[in-house]
Amino acid sequence: MTVTRRIFLTVAATAVAAATTTASAQAGPDRAAAGELRVLTMNLWHGGAQVNDGLDKQVAVIEKHRPDVVGLQETSGHAAKDLAERLGWDHWQSDGSLGVISRHPITSDAETIGGGAGAGVRIRIDESTGQEVELWTAHLGYTPYGPYDACFDQMPVDTIMEREAESGRTGQATELAEKLKGKIADADTTPVLLVGDFNSPSHLDWTDANQHCGYGQVDWPATKIVADAGMTDSYRQAHPDPAADPATTWSPIYPNHDGSTGEVEPQDRIDFITYAGSGLGVQDSSVIVDGDPAPYPDQADNAWPTDHAAVLTTFSVG
Repeated sequence: MTVTRRIFLTVAATAVAAATTTASAQAGPDRAAAGELRVLTMNLWHGGAQVNDGLDKQVAVIEKHRPDVVGLQETSGHAAKDLAERLGWDHWQSDGSLGVISRHPITSDAETIGGGAGAGVRIRIDESTGQEVELWTAHLGYTPYGPYDACFDQMPVDTIMEREAESGRTGQATELAEKLKGKIADADTTPVLLVGDFNSPSHLDWTDANQHCGYGQVDWPATKIVADAGMTDSYRQAHPDPAADPATTWSPIYPNHDGSTGEVEPQDRIDFITYAGSGLGVQDSSVIVDGDPAPYPDQADNAWPTDHAAVLTTFSVG
């Protein structure tokens, strides 16, 4: 089949080049000192260019949902900077897909993995104690896409796994896990967050008890590798039953393969907030879509500025 999903993402996995972390004098209130950290992941869909007034709509999302730190994907090399400047926040901006914005100060240069698929910074969330967290954002390869292989083409699982490797996701997740290995070992001192658009369902969701398209357990490599490395899926920590709470993030504007037309689009949870460290406890986690977005190609006036749902997890800190 000809994969039309994410057709605009021809540069989604472009390399992360050197980028500047810009400190803000208006970092905002010390929310972590109150024992709470709100973490958001959001794919901005070409930096907001696919809707009218994209930046204004992104600002509205942040102001409504009040995250403390945000991992971004599809920033188009500018949207994290633009958004942070509007909010008066700190930021790190790549020249490709990835970015981080934070009401707290970013205290390190970014570390990256090859191909621009993942990057991380340290953020000081409590000035009084010096407590920091590592926040990594990831945007893994998007094609071939596993749910299409399963739901449209009914490929055997072994073939699907081969194509997961072909997509780059398996290797990218492996490289992320290796990069984070030492950080995860030290996560009780400095908690680790890995968030982002994995372009893959979760092995916690495609199970024998919660079948998709006739498939039982599928150990999707991107999420399985991250979990085996010691990262916990915060949404499934809060909502462990995928049948009762599927938490679809792909896609609020693609109910069908071509948006409003075509085959029924497989709906999956492909955006994640994962964490490690005994100092973080999941209080709640939610999937966010504001309003009732119109399907593609009639999305320009949607209040919701992207083709993904966002994910917000509130952690206790201490």
